[in-house]
Amino acid sequence: MQHDKRKRSAGETFFNALLFLVSLFLLWSAYDIAGFSSLSSPGALPMAVAFAMVVSSGLILLGNLRTPDRDDSHFLSDILPPVVIVMMLMIAGYGVLLVPLGFLPTSLIFMVLSVMFLRKGGLIYAIGVSVFSLALVYVVFRLIFTVLLPAGIVPEGEILAAISRWF
Repeated sequence: MQHDKRKRSAGETFFNALLFLVSLFLLWSAYDIAGFSSLSSPGALPMAVAFAMVVSSGLILLGNLRTPDRDDSHFLSDILPPVVIVMMLMIAGYGVLLVPLGFLPTSLIFMVLSVMFLRKGGLIYAIGVSVFSLALVYVVFRLIFTVLLPAGIVPEGEILAAISRWF
């Protein structure tokens, strides 16, 4: 029985090399915690995990470098298409705006833009789905599980206090 040899995809060698370098950095960082002082030191588990990452990513990188053929995939169309790049930028923007604006307005803006972008239109639909989803997430995490979310520009405490006075 003959198996077809696997071919490398576009960007695969670069990603594997980057993963190996990050693993080496994490191993060095874990060593900086406490060195090799003892098996029960604070850095022992992070060093063991980072060492496993170095070994596994190194073996994957070696296997990848030994694969001579490349498939016909293209990086920007098959591996990282524009829709993924746009969503990554939107998530980064969400992370940047979360603390200054707060959870509610940032999440609403992010969700409306995401639904409009991924669904290709429909502002009313995007607002409706986003408000419903955000209300559900807010009730579950803020009211049921009492997770503190970044308040930002919305006076959330005053609104909750006014609602609780009604009941």
